[in-house]
Amino acid sequence: MARIDVQIPTSDGVSNGTLHVPEGTGPWPGVLVFTDIFGTRDAFLSMGDRLAGLGYVALIPDVYYRETYEPFDLRTAFGVEGERNRLFGLARTLTNERVVADADAYADFLLARPEVRGAAIGAHGYCMGGRLALVAAGGIGDKLAAAASFHAAMVAVPDDPSSPHQAADKIRAAVLVAGSIEDAGFTQEHADLLDDALTAAGVPHTVEIWPGHHGFAVSDMPVYDEALSERHWEALQALYAAQLA
Repeated sequence: MARIDVQIPTSDGVSNGTLHVPEGTGPWPGVLVFTDIFGTRDAFLSMGDRLAGLGYVALIPDVYYRETYEPFDLRTAFGVEGERNRLFGLARTLTNERVVADADAYADFLLARPEVRGAAIGAHGYCMGGRLALVAAGGIGDKLAAAASFHAAMVAVPDDPSSPHQAADKIRAAVLVAGSIEDAGFTQEHADLLDDALTAAGVPHTVEIWPGHHGFAVSDMPVYDEALSERHWEALQALYAAQLA
């Protein structure tokens, strides 16, 4: 497989990213990967490689391309107040409007690549990135055929106009959501609200809470769970096989 450094034009500039391409003769389906709050790093590049090994062209953009920032230490970012404030301040720059505009640009970039086939892509994300994937699903319509969110919070918040569930009627993708246990940002009540919104909108979907903590699928997180990570790969592969065939 090949890992290619790319620059993705957006309405606000250029996002640097990596394109992970399968070996052999394509074209293949394209998928967009949204990182967690810490941004692009080796754990996600390895995920991109694995997606290429499964037969998908994976794009991993720098979601924070508008900002200049120093990388975070995963061991201390939440425990040190200054670093925690810096981290969440960075995440707050990703308004829904920016996320949708960027996702539209990322989808166009993938669909224009000669390695990519089809008229729609898949998108998935982790933690913060899981929310971004659902925001994108409600914003770019038919360009997205499948969307998955793993151990994300704030995806179904009552009375919040920016909550992704509020745009359920605009989603044209099949949706998979796997939440985490002991997550105040995605309780069973939140899962039920999301499920109800997707059902009312006629969106094919699965909404579940899996028996792992926030971050279970990302290999460099302290709560990484290898068995649940493999379960997430199986679920993701099934979703994409069905929707991107």
